[in-house]
Amino acid sequence: MRPHVILNAAMTLDGKIATASGSSEISGVEDLKRVHHMRKESDAIMVGINTILADDPRLTVHKIPSKVEDNPTRIVVDSQGRTPLSSRILNKDAPTIIAVSKLASGGKVKKLKENSEVIICGEERVDLVCLMEELKLRGLDNLMLEGGSTLNFSMLSAGLVDEVRVAIAPMIVGGTHAKTLVDGEGFDLMKDALKLTLNKSYLQGNDLILEYTVKGHEIV
Repeated sequence: MRPHVILNAAMTLDGKIATASGSSEISGVEDLKRVHHMRKESDAIMVGINTILADDPRLTVHKIPSKVEDNPTRIVVDSQGRTPLSSRILNKDAPTIIAVSKLASGGKVKKLKENSEVIICGEERVDLVCLMEELKLRGLDNLMLEGGSTLNFSMLSAGLVDEVRVAIAPMIVGGTHAKTLVDGEGFDLMKDALKLTLNKSYLQGNDLILEYTVKGHEIV
């Protein structure tokens, strides 16, 4: 058993979620509100450690009217326990779970436990299947995945994503080293690519929103 997982992201027309320098201001005002409504409706929101190091996000509901109790549980996939102790993710606005592997320093884990719950899954990298089972046991039934690109691929390739929702902004940035929606190792052959079913498409301001179900994960 695991949570229902929705991968949500904003990207440019050429599939970039950030420029090579790390700039990632893509969504328009209307799409940001959509994203925060999704956060409000989710039990948890998950990102990878690179997102924490690059953006230091709060991962709370703050672009729409909300209360503290509307904030989802924040989850960071951080195999080596690199989350800075000054990160906003460790504030008191919402519960936080840091998922680490056994490779993480015991001393750092002890410090992280002062402001978060730490789940240890996996030997050298976080075992995502194990993590999803642990989150389900904690009553987290709906999880919003906000990447980044490496975590997106790891979750998709492990069969742990049920829906994909993307906002496509009318802009092109290019860049060989700019992050795309999904990076990681990738699949070698097109026939092995994950297949999606388009459920809905609509405009949100100037952004085109596409909502997909991952084939094989349809709700019957």
